[in-house]
Amino acid sequence: MAEQRKILILNGPNLNLLGRREPEVYGTEGFEPYLERLKARYPDVTLEYYQSNHEGGLIDKIHEVGFDYDGIVLNAGAYTHTSIALHDAIRAVPCRVVEVHISNVMQREDFRHVSMIAPACAGSIVGFGLDSYRLAIEALLA
Repeated sequence: MAEQRKILILNGPNLNLLGRREPEVYGTEGFEPYLERLKARYPDVTLEYYQSNHEGGLIDKIHEVGFDYDGIVLNAGAYTHTSIALHDAIRAVPCRVVEVHISNVMQREDFRHVSMIAPACAGSIVGFGLDSYRLAIEALLA
């Protein structure tokens, strides 16, 4: 029997407020119900979830799983545009990381148009709402 693949979904600052924060941008659904649907859709994949509002917590989690997991789906929130440390953490581990954003950041404020982490990631998926996470999982499983 093949070993079950493991993917971490890693959410950064303010994403604990999904469903309540700026629903016109991020929608009205919280992340936990969506995560349960993802788990049901991918029963042969171990999907783990971690969220932190702290840059160091995200870096620690990448270090923790980045040598053993098959992939990381990372929505770094605002750290996307500022964190060289996250960029370096992604480069430091062998597992593939897919950058995800719920909104289309290119349609938003100019400062959101630059991603410090994108060059370290296998790819980026933006603008498909929560479904961006499913698309990232599909990319990691392909």
